[in-house]
Order: sequence, then structure tokens, then C-alpha cells
Amino acid sequence: MNTVLSPFARRIQWAAIILIAGVLVWLLAPILTPFVFAAMLGWLGDPLVDRLQKRGWSRHIAVVIVFCAMTFVVLITLVLLLPLIERQIVTLVESLPTYRDWFIGTVLPWFERHTGLDLMAWLDPDRLFQLVRTHWESAGGVATTALGYLSSSGFALIGWIANIVLVPFLTFYFLRDWDVLVERVAALVPRDHIETVTRLAKESDQVLGAFLRGQFSVMLVLGVLYALGLWAVGLDLGLLIGFIAGIVSFVPYLGPASGVVLGVIAALVQYGDWKHVALVLGVFGIGQVIESYFLTPRLVGDKIGLHPVAVIFAIMAGGQLFGFLGVLLALPIAAVANVLLRYAHDRYTHSRLFTGDRAGIDLDPYVDAGLERPAPDEDHI
Repeated sequence: MNTVLSPFARRIQWAAIILIAGVLVWLLAPILTPFVFAAMLGWLGDPLVDRLQKRGWSRHIAVVIVFCAMTFVVLITLVLLLPLIERQIVTLVESLPTYRDWFIGTVLPWFERHTGLDLMAWLDPDRLFQLVRTHWESAGGVATTALGYLSSSGFALIGWIANIVLVPFLTFYFLRDWDVLVERVAALVPRDHIETVTRLAKESDQVLGAFLRGQFSVMLVLGVLYALGLWAVGLDLGLLIGFIAGIVSFVPYLGPASGVVLGVIAALVQYGDWKHVALVLGVFGIGQVIESYFLTPRLVGDKIGLHPVAVIFAIMAGGQLFGFLGVLLALPIAAVANVLLRYAHDRYTHSRLFTGDRAGIDLDPYVDAGLERPAPDEDHI
């Protein structure tokens, strides 16, 4: 009886460990974000450190070189992008009255003509003031809630700044001690499963590393391509819209869709003709062709092996459960889960549950031997 219950008891123990780990991650999600982000940077930089070690450098010197190189790349990117983004944000703020007038003078009348709804009356200042006077108590409650939210947002901003400051220090220590951490985790794996776990870990590392490096490259190229294309079209906010579309492109369909919507609105507000709308659509159309036939096949390929719907679900589920930490971990966890599912599928197709007891099956001798069945004898019909 004990030999029957022993595997079941071990499964219960592992399920309990996984459940407890999930609850801890959910509870500690607000403070785990810089650690996870730094761990991902350390994991991405560890292969470069190992290569330098193979060439005769010490671990410490190799870590310093890789860390300085990563810091230099980040600083150069910030120096180049921050002035552009700052100018684009200033342009956006200055253009807000124009967008407001376009929305009130063009979009709302068009919407009212096609729906029959009287939306302009709701935007009348006198009516809004009367509504505030009528519902003053509830408005006061809303104001209190808004002030509380702004106060909490201030503390959240301080927390974000602290996390950003922590990331470089944590990244350095993850780079320095990555191999030690891997060895300590491997030492905890049950010895009868060490070969399988090692194989799955290496496969997950290869899949995830190739995917993330390729996806970052695609995001960078698309961001530059969209930004330059919209700038060539003549949009004042073209650089900002292009960068946003490139950054969001890691979510299937969301990047180009958001870029098209923002670009079309910007073209209509700035020029008000269909020529520039067509040019904006052309920029994103060319970008999608380049991404689909050149960038993704060459830089990413099928490294993660997930359907776009599964990617979108993973990102939304991670964000819903763990906030920004969940969004950050969604694709890595999905990639590892996909490797485990392939392993489970392979085990299943080689199990007795899938193959069954072939001795008890009445097989067709012709089909089993790969021969063609002879024509039926007409005398027996």
C-alpha cells in the first residue's frame, strides 16, 4: 500500500511547493520586479562572461567588462533617445488643444450623425457644472478618491525610482554569481531526475535566450523603421508613435494596430486629408511585410513555439495576476511551459496509455503490412 501511495504523496508535496511559491510571488510581486529584471539581464549577459572566461579572463574581470558594456549601451541609448522623446512630448502637449478641437468639431458631429445620439450636450460646461452641483457629495467622494490615488501614485513613483536605482547593482551581482546560483539550484534537484531536469533546463535556456534576443532586435528595428517612416511622412509626432509601436510589437498584432490608430489620428488632425492617412498605412504595411518575411524569420524564427493567441493570453494573465511583474515574466514562463508541454506530449505518446495493448487489438493484416487489399470475388457477392 505504501509503494502505491508513495508516488502520489510525492506529487502532492510538489504541488504544495508550487502552490506556496505562487502565493509568495503574488504577495511579493511589488518588490520582486527589480530582482526579476536584474536576473534577466544577468542571464542574458552570462554567456558573454563565459566566453571571456574561456579566453583566459578571470570571472571578476569578465563580469566588469560585460557590465560596463551593458551600461554603456543603455547610457548611449538614453542619450540619443531622451532628447527626441522630450521634444516629442512637448510637441504632444502643445498639440492637445488641436486634438481637442478636432475631436469636438469633427469626430463628435460625425458620430452623432451616424448614431443619432446627442453627445455634445454632455460636454456643455453649464450642464457639467449643474451636474457637479447636483451630485456634490458623490463628487466630493470622487475627489477624495482621486486625491488618495494621486497620493499613492506619488509613493509608487518613489518606489519605481528606487527600483530603477537597484537594477544596476543587482545586475552586477547576478552576473558575478550566476554560475554559483545555477549550481546551487541544480544541487536541490532529486538525483533520480537530474538528467531529465538538466536536459529540459538547457532546452528552455536555448529557446528563451534565442527568443528574447531576437525579439529585442525586432522591437528595435521596427521602432526605428516606424519612427523614420512616419517622420518622412511629415507627422509631428511620428517619432513618438513609431517608438511606441516598436516597443509594443512584442505583443502580436498590438504593436502595429496601436501604431496605425495613433498614426491615422495624427495624420487626420495635422493634415485632414486621406493622402497622409494612406501614407501612414503604407508605412505600417511595409513594416509588417519586413517583419513577417525578414526580421522575424531571421532573428526570432519559431524559437518560442507559441501561437500568437497564447502569447496574448500569457501577457494578459500575467498582468492580471501579478501586475507588471506578471507581464515581465509572462513570455519566459510561457516559453518554459511550452518546453515542458512538449516533454509531456513526448512521454504521453510513448506511454502505454497512448499506445494501448496492441496484442488485444484485431489488426487488419493487409493494412498492418502495408499491402493493397485484393478486389472482392464476384462469386461471393
